[in-house]
Order: sequence, then structure tokens, then C-alpha cells
Amino acid sequence: MTEPASPAAHPHSAARHPQPRHVSPAESLVWLKAGWTLFIRNPGVWIAISVIFIVMLFVLGLVPLLGWAVVLIGFPIMVSGMVLGCHAQTEGRPLRVDHLFAGLKVHAGNLALVGVFYLLGGLIAGFVSVVIGGGAALTGYILGALAGLGLGLVSGVVLGSVVFSVLWVLLITALWFAAPLVVLRDTPPLDAMKMSLSACFNNFGAFLVLGVLIYVLIWVAMLPAGLGVLVLVPVLAGTLYASFQDVFGDVPALPPATPETAE
Repeated sequence: MTEPASPAAHPHSAARHPQPRHVSPAESLVWLKAGWTLFIRNPGVWIAISVIFIVMLFVLGLVPLLGWAVVLIGFPIMVSGMVLGCHAQTEGRPLRVDHLFAGLKVHAGNLALVGVFYLLGGLIAGFVSVVIGGGAALTGYILGALAGLGLGLVSGVVLGSVVFSVLWVLLITALWFAAPLVVLRDTPPLDAMKMSLSACFNNFGAFLVLGVLIYVLIWVAMLPAGLGVLVLVPVLAGTLYASFQDVFGDVPALPPATPETAE
């Protein structure tokens, strides 16, 4: 039987710039529950996707000199593939391992640009934090010398770390909805990142709670020799998809689960 067409297959049929809706902080729990539900509907395939995803990030990271840059650019492409896998599940279509690479077939260039913007944002964040931290250190050295304290270096490092952390959080919020917006709503890369940033701040309470929960889950996933990451990756992919559906979708909820058809 022919698979139903997804928004990615007909990108111009969806709104190019969907307006985000406001949700309550409690929705973060609903998103995580939806992510878990999507995982347990096909855990074997999801774990296989998770293994390949982690291996691919490791292999890309081995590229001489530019490995870290290649990882950041390729990350949105693989994330979009998992989003398309979640979308297939909610439409009752089978999840496949090759969904991980579906982003290469749908808006690969725009997804790569999201990665490039993410990379540039990271470099700018690092540069700004070094400049601000260095300036604070110099000022601290002068004041410390006058006061006999010598705390300039410590104050500069602390301030630089705080600035970098704040800028990195802004980058993460700009990246969160970017891949789904590109593949499911045909949104241009820079617009997608701006809309993601706006949507996250418009729902600050929900994403603050979600961020804390994800932080805790990462530590829990690392306890059994890191094997929990194989489950956490697909659960977070489902959480991302559920939050996208809730904030940008046509309906303010994840579509109800339906049995997947056999391949």
C-alpha cells in the first residue's frame, strides 16, 4: 500500500511561517511522555538508529582538523531524519533505520545551512566570551594589584564562562525547532532559527522545565555504562517532534498513537 504523503514531500502545502502558540510548563512532561511512547512503539529500530547516530557523530568527529565543524553541520541533517521518522510513526507508517538519513533527501542544503549557522554562532559565542573574559581579567589584575588581591584571572574566567553559557543556551534554543521547521514547514534556515528562538522564549516556562528534566535524564542515562543514551536519543527525538507539534503543529497536541503497518 502506498504510504501517505508527508508535509516534507509537499513542502509548499504547509504554511511557510507558522505562528507558534503558547503552552503551559506542564506540557514539557507531555512531550517527554510522547517521546517515550514513540520509542516503545518500535524500540528495536529506534535503538538501531541511535547506535548509527552516535557512531556517525564519532566518525565525523575524526575528520582531521575540521571534525568538530563537520559534526555541527551534519547534526541538523540527522536530527531532521529522526523527526521524519517520528512523523511517519504518527501517520501510521513504518519506522525504518534509513529514516536517519532522510534529511539528505529533503532540504539537505537548508539543513546544512542550519548547521553552518550553528557553527558560526558557536565560534562567535567563544570569541565574545574570550574578549569579555579577557577584559574582565585585565581589569581584575589592575584592581587586584592595587588592592593586593590578585583575583583578576579567576574573575575573568568565571565571567567568560558565564557569557559563553548564556550565548550557548541561546544557540540551543535557536536550533531546537530549526530542523522540524525546515523539513516539515519548508522554512528557510535563518528564519527557522529565529522562529525557534522566539518560540522557546515565548514558552520560557515549558522549556525551562524541559531543560532541567533533560539534564537529569542525561545523568540517569549515563549510569548504566552509558547504555541509557541509546534510549535517551530516540526519546529526545520524539520529545522534539511532540513539542514541535504542540507549538507549531496544526493541532495543539501530538496525534494519537496508531498501530504501524507492516513493511
